[in-house]
Amino acid sequence: MVDHHDHENLSLLRFNALWEDNYRHDSLLVFSTGRSPTLYKELRKEKPMLTPDITIMSVGTEITYGYSMVPDDGWVEVLNQKWDQNIVREEASKFSELKLQSETELRPHKVSFYVDKDKAQTVTKELSEILKQRGLDVKIIYSGGIDLDILPQGAGKGQALAYLLKKFKSEGKLPTNTLVCGDSGNDAELFSIPDVYGVMVSNAQEELLQWHAENAKDNPKIIHATERCAAGIIQAIGHFNLGPSTSPRDVTDFSDSELENVNPGHDVVKFYLFYERWRRAEVENCETYLASVKASYYPAGVYVHPSGVELSLNEGLNELRKSYGDKKGKQFRVWVDRVLATQIGADTWLVKFDKWESFGEEKQCSMCTLILSSKADGDSKGFTWIHMHHTWLEGFGAKDHSIWP
Repeated sequence: MVDHHDHENLSLLRFNALWEDNYRHDSLLVFSTGRSPTLYKELRKEKPMLTPDITIMSVGTEITYGYSMVPDDGWVEVLNQKWDQNIVREEASKFSELKLQSETELRPHKVSFYVDKDKAQTVTKELSEILKQRGLDVKIIYSGGIDLDILPQGAGKGQALAYLLKKFKSEGKLPTNTLVCGDSGNDAELFSIPDVYGVMVSNAQEELLQWHAENAKDNPKIIHATERCAAGIIQAIGHFNLGPSTSPRDVTDFSDSELENVNPGHDVVKFYLFYERWRRAEVENCETYLASVKASYYPAGVYVHPSGVELSLNEGLNELRKSYGDKKGKQFRVWVDRVLATQIGADTWLVKFDKWESFGEEKQCSMCTLILSSKADGDSKGFTWIHMHHTWLEGFGAKDHSIWP
């Protein structure tokens, strides 16, 4: 998902807009990472990543749910079988080739080492035999050309996915389609889960490509993308016809875009992309654009600024008018996260979301509540904005309260 060579994070932002526009309301976003919770949270601070519905961390040994990252206790019980971290560390310490990773990477069901590539295969084979003799049932995964992870046999990214799919099925909520995406050796077993679609992004590492050549080269449901990271994921969505695959960030004129299913998330994504482009002076400074925004506002609509100041929506629009081009040529980006729309009346919607802005290394975020109504005119699609309330997310408030967010 994250391209560390993309300093503007454009492919990630393209995915974010596509997801919140088209998929958040009826699909699950699952991040499956080899990172520990500590490193995962550090990455989220550095990059404009969406909040996933489910997070699988530490190479499939930890499953958590939602923004609060509530752990799955049932998964813990599965992993406790024939596992003893103390024995693993004791036996592994006898191999001079293995260098223990930092304490943050040592998790209840994962012990991680560094090992040179030319020694990994021999160490893996010998250590597996020893741990088996000690009564443990483990899995050893080598990835990235250096990382060696020892897990319970029932763990791993693929097993975690299989566990979730079984759980969804038992609840009568099995997804219509599942797309798995990977770039390293610890992603290989994701592609082995029956009936999933899979994409190896173009920058996938050698061990994953080798696994594919040996195990899945004739599987039409698995592709090797020509695009890197998040862009490769977008490419796969289109290749497999899983749904819309044009990111709103790739649309230059929203008035020309045709939507099959208009949803509140689209209105939110569209507006804040315009807001970004307006402040970056990437759209023309003309009243036509502002008139289009004004046409979506209820005449008596109210906007509550994070500072507590209450304005009419039209007064807020006047504040926006003053900010044209104030971020021109700067690393300024805007994205929305966790767009949740609830229909509260025949034609009325309550929409909650987080709106993020970044200025280089600096970030600010406001938690937003929006009330929309479906446009009464049968010939026009979309929504009328009635009420908007912003509150600063703790730790991410702006120093300048004059700008209309």
